[in-house]
Amino acid sequence: MIYRFKTHCAKDNLKDIRHFVEESLKGHNLPELDISTIVLAVDEVCANLIIHSHDCDASQELRLMINVRGNLIEFDIIDKSEMFNINEYKAPDLEEIIRSGRKGGVGLILVKRIMDKIEILRGDKHYICRLTKRIPSLSEG
Repeated sequence: MIYRFKTHCAKDNLKDIRHFVEESLKGHNLPELDISTIVLAVDEVCANLIIHSHDCDASQELRLMINVRGNLIEFDIIDKSEMFNINEYKAPDLEEIIRSGRKGGVGLILVKRIMDKIEILRGDKHYICRLTKRIPSLSEG
């Protein structure tokens, strides 16, 4: 089953993205904990794009496609701006983040721990961040 969503790059729209992901996954018999962690990961990637790639410019658009098939869920976050390759991200020392009281810096760590596979793909006029999660108990609802 495929779900599609399009929104403008404003921080206020992150709540709509979270709601879309949550509602799309609810009909597939996933435990609430799995839904919550997946929503967190997708939200983090979308927030990074909206804030860092688009400077919260609401005239820009971001698209999201969720493909549920078998025991896999693929989340394609589609954007015109070049994407930061999360696979090349070197995680900072968590103890140092805590010691310094720095806010931020752990979101991408969480995405890498939550998702089973992360790919950055290039299309003709867009980039795709594909997040893949394997759920053994997944039903296609």
